[in-house]
Amino acid sequence: MTPITNDVFLKTLKKESTPYTPVWMMRQAGRYLPEYRKTRKHAGSFLDLCKNADFATEVTLQPLDRYPLLDAAILFSDILTVPDAMGLGLHFVDGEGPKFHYPLIDEQAIQKLDVPNVEEDLGYVFNAVRSIKTALNGRVPLIGFAGSPWTLATYMVEGQGGTGFLNIKKMLYSRPDLIQHILKVTTESVSIYLAKQIEAGADAVMIFDSWGGALSHHEYESHSLNYMKVIISNLNLMGFEDTPKIIFTKGGGQWLDLQSQSGADALGIDWQTDLGNARKVVNDKIALQGNLDPAILLSEPKAIRSAVRNVLDSYGHGESHIFNLGHGITQFTPPENVECMLDEVRSYSKKYHKA
Repeated sequence: MTPITNDVFLKTLKKESTPYTPVWMMRQAGRYLPEYRKTRKHAGSFLDLCKNADFATEVTLQPLDRYPLLDAAILFSDILTVPDAMGLGLHFVDGEGPKFHYPLIDEQAIQKLDVPNVEEDLGYVFNAVRSIKTALNGRVPLIGFAGSPWTLATYMVEGQGGTGFLNIKKMLYSRPDLIQHILKVTTESVSIYLAKQIEAGADAVMIFDSWGGALSHHEYESHSLNYMKVIISNLNLMGFEDTPKIIFTKGGGQWLDLQSQSGADALGIDWQTDLGNARKVVNDKIALQGNLDPAILLSEPKAIRSAVRNVLDSYGHGESHIFNLGHGITQFTPPENVECMLDEVRSYSKKYHKA
């Protein structure tokens, strides 16, 4: 395999010395880039984009070609590919986002839910990983990813995103046996899915727990975090102990201490959490990733540079911080504002590193 030329991201996950703070962005290949919009139009649909290795490779590399200061690439795909492989009928409605034709709304459908043939049904994802790795040619590491079992379950039961989670919470409290079945099947599926991504060439993997913050304090550990811990443990048992693993619970700042004991190598931090306080909570036992408010990129250069410095100052000296947004970049972001952010991260962060 081609050696990675820029391995600052991976070194940071291993707490090794680096000359600056590495940076990548959640949703860094997306609608804010005109070249992405052009490719998506040519592909025909979002799912067609995901399922075609050439298109997926093209859009994964677009932000890297535009922004040489990025320190990692992330696979272009979607967290809902796993439930789609389970037969729930994923589709995207313009202006409304992802929906399922066959959500899990009755007991019989839930009892029938089973682990898909991951290698066959999601082979297009692994083809994309291999294609992207070849195209990167060692430029930067490639991040693979999946949705957390709880987050996937919310979409599978609600049938779409952006809901009040009333259906799944009703099921959680009234039929915990059904929720446990969904979460167990999804956990096994995601474990295999991430393992196959690593085998195909992913250098690190991330679990997106987008809706973990919707759980009550007493339910978060039992219904979200514990299943992510199982995935991490499964990957280690499969022989991928050395592959760095990142977990990110949006709205999960109050559970950082629990998350730091998950076995993950890094925790994603959203913009509502103070990065300096988060560092104190985890006591440098684990790397932290984040946590600029994505909305700041809608402003102007002076405000962006100031916000970047605030994040870096909040973390302070040390080798275990990956700069990122506190959530995905918005589609309305001017591309030149991203360049401003990246330039400030690279130049300003050097003062906090020995190397």
